[in-house]
Amino acid sequence: MIRFPLSITSPSGRHGRLSILIFHRVLPKADPLFPDLPSVADFEERMRWVAAWFNVLPLQQAVERLFEGSIPARALAITFDDGYADNEQVAAPVLRKYGLCSTFFVSTGFLDGGCMWNDRVIEAVRACAKDRLDLSAFGLGVYLLDSAPARRRCIDDILKRIKHLKQGERDATTRGIVSAADGGHAPALMMTPQQVRSLRNMGMEIGAHTQTHPILTRLRPDAALAEIREGKTELEAILDEPVELFAYPNGVPGQDYSAVHAEMVRSCGFKAAVSTASGAASTRSDRYQLPRFTPWDRTRLRFGARLLLNLRQTEAMAA
Repeated sequence: MIRFPLSITSPSGRHGRLSILIFHRVLPKADPLFPDLPSVADFEERMRWVAAWFNVLPLQQAVERLFEGSIPARALAITFDDGYADNEQVAAPVLRKYGLCSTFFVSTGFLDGGCMWNDRVIEAVRACAKDRLDLSAFGLGVYLLDSAPARRRCIDDILKRIKHLKQGERDATTRGIVSAADGGHAPALMMTPQQVRSLRNMGMEIGAHTQTHPILTRLRPDAALAEIREGKTELEAILDEPVELFAYPNGVPGQDYSAVHAEMVRSCGFKAAVSTASGAASTRSDRYQLPRFTPWDRTRLRFGARLLLNLRQTEAMAA
């Protein structure tokens, strides 16, 4: 039912399209606070659909074949951002079960069980014993925490409002929020270097995602270049091989990174880079700003239908 229109919309050869999926986490079980994050059962179901409908390729191979005009019909690549430990512990065994490869983009500054600023906020609000959280001192107001939906609204609002602060200001605000919520110690959520090597030994690809996951447009040019270059260097030291794929933190073109940063990525020796812009890639795409698709949908029909819409969006943009 899905394969026929996919073959038309995503043909082989020089008119081919490349769908690139983006994930962040796969949880051992569903999280009531974040039902949009896939559990291992959800993820396995989606990978069954993907394996049945698509020709799944490693991203680096897929990009090269796209631009040389030899990509197969229904081409797709799978990616994960940030470097969560559950990528290696939970997601990778499912991928191996279905014979699928994924590219894991890792921010090196959080390796060895670190915790990113957004997760620090999430877990502090989740664990807060109060029914009311006063963050007026940080310009954020007062939040009710008397139900799971209220806590989720609080988290979403905080993250939205502080995400694009300058990095030092954002980190200071995060520390203040955690203190106000009596958030305790940071949970160890990210991979170790050994887990990064484990993924590579499973046949997965590793890509760079800066050191500390900053919004690049909020940094001075020299600091942005250092983040891009050093994240690459550190991963290459861990893997003892070149790292040639990059993902922009947050990844919205013109907001989170610019053409200046894309040129930095190219100059550092990367062969391709991915954003979080919607659509599928074609030979008209910029190989340093490739779009990706976020697979939120829970039913087979909606998942397939939105993938088709994503491919058609590319055709309309290229027309």
